[in-house]
Amino acid sequence: MASDEQRAIEAVLMVAEEPVPAGMLAQLLEVTPARVDELCEELRAAYDTEDRGFVLCRVAGGWRFQSHEDLADYVERFVAQGQSARLSSAALETLAIVAYKQPVSRAQVSAIRGVEADAVMRTLQTRGYITETGRDPGPGQAVLYGTTEKFLERLGIDSLADLPPLGDFVPEGDLMAGLERELVQRG
Repeated sequence: MASDEQRAIEAVLMVAEEPVPAGMLAQLLEVTPARVDELCEELRAAYDTEDRGFVLCRVAGGWRFQSHEDLADYVERFVAQGQSARLSSAALETLAIVAYKQPVSRAQVSAIRGVEADAVMRTLQTRGYITETGRDPGPGQAVLYGTTEKFLERLGIDSLADLPPLGDFVPEGDLMAGLERELVQRG
């Protein structure tokens, strides 16, 4: 049976639109953030044991309820059917560049992608996945971009440190050397 503190956490998280930081929950409950994390971990374990349709997750620096990943097909049918809010492959590619290279300018993203990225970057900014983070100190003082809390939330990760290493997506050195030799021979 859940404690009053756990029930209060559930009630707040149920109405929250964004992940709620442990510090904020701690203030509401008048306990320490460490105690909130402990209570949330207990709730998470209980939901796992009960095999619920939702999980309690720590994402984007806070706690939130999410649908259980093995029910994604049902959720997708409910939410995404007939919806054109999905990101294009160009947008996903651009978003990955920003996520791994931030802070990064539009020109740097365009150079990496090999095509103009202005329109895609505006779309990502409008949807709240990237934001201006500052200015490049060099000539022209280009605007620099980085990812947002919404990006972390959508990916279901707590911080950028949770992104998989880029090495997982890059071919081995020997394979790359072979491809380069082949390209030089053709050229």
